[in-house]
Amino acid sequence: MKAFEFVNARDLRSASQALGRDPDRAKILAGGVDLLSELKERIIEPERVVNIKTIPGLKTLKADAKGLTLGALVTLDQIEDHPAILRDYTALADAARSVASPQIRNVGTLGGNLCQRPRCWYYRDETIHCIKKGGSKCFAAEEEADNKYNAILGGGPSYIVHPSDCATALVALGAVVRYTDGAGKPREVSADEFFLLPKENPRWENVLRSGEIVTEVFIPAPPKGARSTYIKFKEKDSMDWAVSAVAVRAVTNAAGMMQDVRVVLGGVAPKPWRSPEAEAVLKGQKFSAALANQAAEAALRNAKPLSKNAYKVPLTKVLVRRAVEQAATGKTA
Repeated sequence: MKAFEFVNARDLRSASQALGRDPDRAKILAGGVDLLSELKERIIEPERVVNIKTIPGLKTLKADAKGLTLGALVTLDQIEDHPAILRDYTALADAARSVASPQIRNVGTLGGNLCQRPRCWYYRDETIHCIKKGGSKCFAAEEEADNKYNAILGGGPSYIVHPSDCATALVALGAVVRYTDGAGKPREVSADEFFLLPKENPRWENVLRSGEIVTEVFIPAPPKGARSTYIKFKEKDSMDWAVSAVAVRAVTNAAGMMQDVRVVLGGVAPKPWRSPEAEAVLKGQKFSAALANQAAEAALRNAKPLSKNAYKVPLTKVLVRRAVEQAATGKTA
């Protein structure tokens, strides 16, 4: 690990100033789970690390009639066990609970989970200068590449998948991400628009630029009849990222008709992948197994697997069917 200057920020403005305008020279420390692994593996070698845990006001967790407010430093274990989140924002509790181990969830923060870097092993290999690090190509896209975990939707020129479980759930729940810009001015953007595809710039995963800091996430109060769920497939029972995941929020009326529905895929695209195709199949309809199957087919219709990850297509279809049933009916497997 390269030596660096360590700064305890006293407020958001001083943190932005310490971060400066060069994203390679300074990095944010929150929970530190992802940052420390990148430092130890020499994927990044910043001159300065800015600790934002010393900034007051970033640990808010409040549920009221307007909705749910979560500070960027709220930990994942706080989210997974909070009664209001379990009741009204179930997909988020499910997603937080699925992350890594209890020890990591105890220190890992919501802001850090949303802003973590890709897990693609070409990116994580310090000897490979891939397109995510300013190189000229995505090694995962090559025919002989080991790309079993990479993107089947929205890829190119980079084929990473976004590693955040919470991000997928937040897009399904219609969340807003709030942050401060480099001048300390508050900004906000929908979670759906916070995350970016590589075609905009292969080095970016979200809208944040140098000196900008996530401060909180807000989820509007769910309408009457809303249910949500998050289902994740991973290879190991513990401490593993999603091979594929699905978050669904459905609003049903007394007759069981889905008046509104959001279907978001995780682990299969460079950002949480919302599927308007699946939503169009479901909206205004009453749940049935046949309908869920149609939605699953629609969600994966445009998938373009790489050489070794075509298995993700049928796998994700199964998860879509299960998640739609859970959100529409309340039944669990």
